[in-house]
Amino acid sequence: MLPELPSATLRLSIDRDALAANWRALDRLSGQARAGAAVKADAYGLGVAVAAPVLRDAGCEDFFVAHWQEVPALLAHVPANGVAVLHGPLTAADAAFAKSAGVRPVINSLHQARLWIEAAGGPCDVMIDTGINRIGLNMADLSDPLIGQLQIDVLHSHLASAEEESALNAAQQMRWNAARGQVQHKRASLANSAGIMLGPAYHGDLTRPGLSLFGGVPCADLAQEIRQVVRPETALIQVREIGAGESVGYNATFVAERDMRVGVVSLGYVDGYLRAWSGKGMLRSMDRQLPVIGRVSMDMTAVDLTAATDLREGDWVMVDYTLPEASAASGLSQYELLTLLGRRFAR
Repeated sequence: MLPELPSATLRLSIDRDALAANWRALDRLSGQARAGAAVKADAYGLGVAVAAPVLRDAGCEDFFVAHWQEVPALLAHVPANGVAVLHGPLTAADAAFAKSAGVRPVINSLHQARLWIEAAGGPCDVMIDTGINRIGLNMADLSDPLIGQLQIDVLHSHLASAEEESALNAAQQMRWNAARGQVQHKRASLANSAGIMLGPAYHGDLTRPGLSLFGGVPCADLAQEIRQVVRPETALIQVREIGAGESVGYNATFVAERDMRVGVVSLGYVDGYLRAWSGKGMLRSMDRQLPVIGRVSMDMTAVDLTAATDLREGDWVMVDYTLPEASAASGLSQYELLTLLGRRFAR
């Protein structure tokens, strides 16, 4: 038998109070609609076992995942009738699973509608493509007799450019409204996080925030409403002194201009801290800045310890990861910054 596993040298500090506050803010901003929660991709990388109970206890009743494989972990924390699977059934086995589990498939095509009807599936959601041209029924499909046989709970569409001033937003909203008048349904949903800020005409009965629940700020109007949720932390695994003229890391992309103290942290691109951060990233110890130097490698990153001469091997430092600022610094989207965070982080 193996001894007890040592503690990880990577951890995500997750502010549960901020996560709950973000959902409450988005629910308030949704006006007469209720806010649900997109918790696909393991709650955008936070871990559904962490995020789902917080959101449930804050008052959220509707949860969205993309894949059937995401359902069991979510059902450990929320009722099945509040779960919808966005990609819908591709096979009869998918439809049978949804019916047995009690979750709602989101029907995206006439093929999926036929599968659900043949499974005698019951309540479902339907996605209408109003202009993003990903998944979803075409507007012309709404008149097909198969759609009239569905028991539709939520009639969805998805905005392509909610975070921008785009004529496509109004065009999609008009098509979504037209679909609402054509198809019987209990509730309607269009707005994601940024879409909520487009106003009541986009809210329907249910909004589907995702990114902003977890600290993302897709549009300026949300900047004062959303709190940071995730703070990656990593341990120093080596501290060393180098002389002027010595290089650090692969391909010698950093050369010291002076004698300096360098730390190596247990964090690299396999953990989602990509090479985009090379020479751009910033770690911190309290209020002291520790710039990333040299190339980020698979599971190690070097930092300049000039501002923190007291740090030793085994000490913890925090990664600058406020999502809007981190996105601007790295060139990665806020979505990527969250979902790339690897499984080696203790959560």
